[in-house]
Amino acid sequence: MRTQSAPWRAAAVLASVLLVGGVAACGNSDTGGGGSKDDGKITMGFSQVGAESGWRTANTTSIKDAATAAGIELKFDDAQQKQENQIKAIRNYIQQKVDVIAFSPVVESGWDTVLKEAKDAGIPVILTDRSVDSADKSLYKTFLGSDFVKEGRLAGEWLVEQKKTASGPVNIVELQGTTGAAPANDRKKGFGEAIAANPNLKIIASQTGDFTRAGGKQVMEQFLKANKQIDVLFAHNDDMGLGALEAITAAGKVPGKDITIITVDAVKDGMQALADGKFNFIAECSPLLGPQLMDLAKKVHAGEEVPARIETEETTFTTEQAKEALPNRKY
Repeated sequence: MRTQSAPWRAAAVLASVLLVGGVAACGNSDTGGGGSKDDGKITMGFSQVGAESGWRTANTTSIKDAATAAGIELKFDDAQQKQENQIKAIRNYIQQKVDVIAFSPVVESGWDTVLKEAKDAGIPVILTDRSVDSADKSLYKTFLGSDFVKEGRLAGEWLVEQKKTASGPVNIVELQGTTGAAPANDRKKGFGEAIAANPNLKIIASQTGDFTRAGGKQVMEQFLKANKQIDVLFAHNDDMGLGALEAITAAGKVPGKDITIITVDAVKDGMQALADGKFNFIAECSPLLGPQLMDLAKKVHAGEEVPARIETEETTFTTEQAKEALPNRKY
């Protein structure tokens, strides 16, 4: 009997050791997994429009720097101005189970499906710089950015004041931003509403330059060939206006004198052109949204209520004001 019981006792001890070891291993696995999944650090997926302008570059830098300062892990994607790239990026963020998604929409329409996917996954979405035209406002938590209609209106009101003594027609050409983009739609609307106060002010040509210098130059060349008399250029951003400067100069005209130039943004290159008298007026659109965005990300992740729309504070610049502001300009 003793020779039979010894192997039995050894097997029982071994089974006990294996059982305890197995429980301990499962316990360690659960604890480790939970800790790595919820370490208290917020992960944000951000899809940027692209790098089409100096404004956009400054915006990207602000977001990346602010994420680092706030201790937020940033997964960044450049959509290269294509909506399909942004939709793909957002779906990747959903699959990766990020805590917050933020993006600057290439265009206003066509977002409901992917935004609903994010909502169903329990991931809050923040719109930055540009809005969407979705009727379902529950698909995103808030919008952070500028009042583009106001920017266009300020540009138009300045022109109305400048041309109030004009006795004849004032011919305006317009360089629009990317077709379907919120700033392009809204700036056009605000400018048009403002200049309606003076029937002498007339837009004789309007075309997209895609917010790029190359686009601004190319379209301005077409405007100059097709129209004998151009009195004013309204460009939806500085970069298109800077491209147009090249075309105007090449045509033998003096920018800022032969053609009054109004732009939107107030990036350094645009402000320098304004200080030099090549531009005449700029309505500001600040790209430094990073710190506010990270603050909002923390609040929506914590389940706090935030305003549906948060607008940045901005101003306008004339030549003299640009000269004063340039030495301390951050972008």
